[in-house]
Amino acid sequence: MGLVEGEQGFVEIRVLTVDDVEEYRALRLRALREEPQAFGSSWEEESQRPPEMAIARLQSSDQTAFGGYDDNDRLVGMVWLWREGGIKSRHKGYIISMYVAPEARGHGLGRKLLDAAIARARETPGIEQLLLAVTSINTPARSLYLSMGFEPYGLERKALKLGDRYLDEELMVLFLG
Repeated sequence: MGLVEGEQGFVEIRVLTVDDVEEYRALRLRALREEPQAFGSSWEEESQRPPEMAIARLQSSDQTAFGGYDDNDRLVGMVWLWREGGIKSRHKGYIISMYVAPEARGHGLGRKLLDAAIARARETPGIEQLLLAVTSINTPARSLYLSMGFEPYGLERKALKLGDRYLDEELMVLFLG
């Protein structure tokens, strides 16, 4: 991936490997703790999972995690590209677990991460479309996805329940062909 110039110096976008598992887990848990409304997973569940589960995900041939590093070489953003495994659904990829730490927002890191995931999907034989779900209250993420060419195709009402509050998720697709 390499270095890309941003408003605050250079940011490196790279594929995460098992060598990054501790830093990845720390950022993932931070995301779930600070932004519970943005994810289907919970901090309570994820914090109890052993590191081996994250290692297995990072080694999977159907998943690729991209990390965004600031100019101090700290992991401050991530996104996953996950490909369906079934014969009839391998033409679909998913953008999941997108997160940029608050101190790194507003400088284009989310766009750079998404660019990397979309580029990888385009390079992967057989992936024809990318799907994602975004909570309807996450206006900045929704705006980013729309600006990158994703189109809404549905709304899942009450998709997530956070305490006594329900959150709707907007379903979006980007056709690659």
